[in-house]
Amino acid sequence: MTRGDPRVVAWRADLAAEHLRGAIRADRYVRGRDMQLRVPLAGLFEHPGGEAQRVSELLFGERFTVYDEADGWAWGQCAADGYVGYTAADGLTATVVDPTHAIGVLRTVAFLRPDLRSRPVAMLHMNSPVAVGAREGGYSAIAGSGWVPDRHLVPVGSPADDHVAVARMFLGAPYLWGGRSSLGVDCSGLVQLALARTGIRAPRDSDQQEAALGGTVVEAGTGDLVFTTGHVALVSGADRVLHANAHHMAVREEPLADFLARLDATGLAVSSIRRLPAAPHRPE
Repeated sequence: MTRGDPRVVAWRADLAAEHLRGAIRADRYVRGRDMQLRVPLAGLFEHPGGEAQRVSELLFGERFTVYDEADGWAWGQCAADGYVGYTAADGLTATVVDPTHAIGVLRTVAFLRPDLRSRPVAMLHMNSPVAVGAREGGYSAIAGSGWVPDRHLVPVGSPADDHVAVARMFLGAPYLWGGRSSLGVDCSGLVQLALARTGIRAPRDSDQQEAALGGTVVEAGTGDLVFTTGHVALVSGADRVLHANAHHMAVREEPLADFLARLDATGLAVSSIRRLPAAPHRPE
């Protein structure tokens, strides 16, 4: 019985998700509880405890199936990308609502009342799925949060046209291993967020993205993804790439030649260039 990729398979030696029964051996199997993040951002960690490595983040409104909870930590799987890890249990709620909209800007303030002078109650981030209730004066009430400007919301199923333009919105954002917001993002997180905003569901990590996204091409064109070991960059124009990277410790756009020279200096090379298929809302 193969255990598969532990990043996306809800398995531990002592327990596994019920749907894995018969495929992976475990001491017990758990059906899991469907929960939802109720705070703006929450770290997803490799292990429970304050010293554990952050492997990803959950966004407000994302669903998280909890298979185990102990000592303030919930172990489970994010519905958005299948990633498995530990998150603080107090950031989750059992009250699950279906989204009607998503945050369509880098980040927005949720206010206590539909009034820009009222107290801010949260900062919500791009692609956070939200359920809109009442509307008043150009604001929408978000279930589990506050009032958000209507212009910062996009209805579910209304993708942006250009993932390069979306990624460019993150320019200057700090590099953060495991980050998935403009407050801090890593290379694959940036690609995942940009593609999600354009209606493309992408895996979390760069090696997963290289295996799953698009088809291989020889010559890079605008919008293509350039992969090397442990990294992905987005071709943003003629001989330019845009990426979250540890060299700049930020999201930067730079000449492709500079990026390739750094790879060469560290003994790395491009492993593949992947081209995404055209979609009705995204012209070739």
